[in-house]
Amino acid sequence: MMANGFEQFMANHADVIHVSVDSVLGSTPRDTDAEMFVAKDAFFGTIGGGQLELRAIERARRMIATQERQVSMDMPLGPGIGQCCGGHVTLRLEHLDDKACEHILSDRAAALAARPVVHICGAGHVGRALASFLALLPVRTVLIDSRQDELRLCRAPVERCLTALPEAEIRNAPAGAAFVVMTHDHALDFLLTSEALARGDAAYVGLIGSQTKRTRFERFHAQQSPRIGTSRLVCPIGATGSTDKRPEVIAAFVAAEVMTALTRAKAHSYAYAG
Repeated sequence: MMANGFEQFMANHADVIHVSVDSVLGSTPRDTDAEMFVAKDAFFGTIGGGQLELRAIERARRMIATQERQVSMDMPLGPGIGQCCGGHVTLRLEHLDDKACEHILSDRAAALAARPVVHICGAGHVGRALASFLALLPVRTVLIDSRQDELRLCRAPVERCLTALPEAEIRNAPAGAAFVVMTHDHALDFLLTSEALARGDAAYVGLIGSQTKRTRFERFHAQQSPRIGTSRLVCPIGATGSTDKRPEVIAAFVAAEVMTALTRAKAHSYAYAG
């Protein structure tokens, strides 16, 4: 398995400071889930950029030089440091030992495994462009197609699934997944969209096409699954921000739609758990 960027960073740097946001008050660039890792000549991650991050990096590198083990930084984000957020951040900086590194690697691997899944059904121009955008975001992306040549054209570092039964991939996806349907065949589009809606737990179900295609799908779906409504279906996809039909532009708006749906679903689950 190819190492991810964080694993490569840790493997290439023996002396690393873990910088985490310990507490926040008021308006701040990031919340307490933000963290970064600082080595002598490189860093990985971000706590929000600006002077806050610059000063944290400088302090972490002094820790490396002096071999300090742990420090805390209280940072008011005001004009005094050239940031206008107005809030207050407390940072924790810790020199990582082997045990702490193993623990962090394990936690990050678990977090990666728990990322929401986005299934792109169709590896055509828009599907490949969407895969490229989603590869930059905190999701697990699976590009699905029955055409091996189309999958080979995808250069994004995402999972590829070559299958003649894409409906089975939808059926077996984890709860809360997102599904974007854009195959080379309208009949297959309708079948897969119905399959995604039938799950009842999808965070997002999108179908490429026009309002006319949506109307035709709704007729098909009413015959196939009359008990399952289509109110949650997004069709056309990526049409809220622009009428531009270039694949990359459509994909950009679809990526925004998907991430909006996934983050809302996550916030809802936290609120429900609380």
